[in-house]
Amino acid sequence: MPPRDLVAWLEDIREAIAAIQTAVAGIDLESYCSNRQIRSAVEREFLLIGEAPRQMLIAEPPLETRITAARDIISFRNHLAHGYFAISNQTVWGVIEGHLPILQAEIETIWIERTGEESSQ
Repeated sequence: MPPRDLVAWLEDIREAIAAIQTAVAGIDLESYCSNRQIRSAVEREFLLIGEAPRQMLIAEPPLETRITAARDIISFRNHLAHGYFAISNQTVWGVIEGHLPILQAEIETIWIERTGEESSQ
C-alpha cells in the first residue's frame, strides 16, 4: 500500500475534530462524564487525531514546529490507547475545551497552504 499524503492526514484530523465538536455540542462536563457513548466516540476520534500527526512528522519532520504540542498530541493518543484504565474524563474535557481549538486553527492553516481550499467546516 502506498503511503498516504499529508493532505489525507490533515483531512483525518479535520474530520475527527468536527466529530468531537458534534459529539459534545450543547453538553457540559457532567453530561460528558455520564454518557459512555459520547466518551467512547470522543476518545476514538482522539486516537485518530493522535495517529495523524505521528505519521505526518515521519513524512515531514519540520511540521512539528507548526503544530503546537505535536508530541503531546501523540502522547495523549498513546495514553488513550494503552492506559485506558487511567483516563480522566476531566482531562479529556480539558483537551476538548483548551487544546482542540488551537489544533483546529493550526491544521486549517496548513490545509489552506497545501490545498488552496478554505475551510468548509
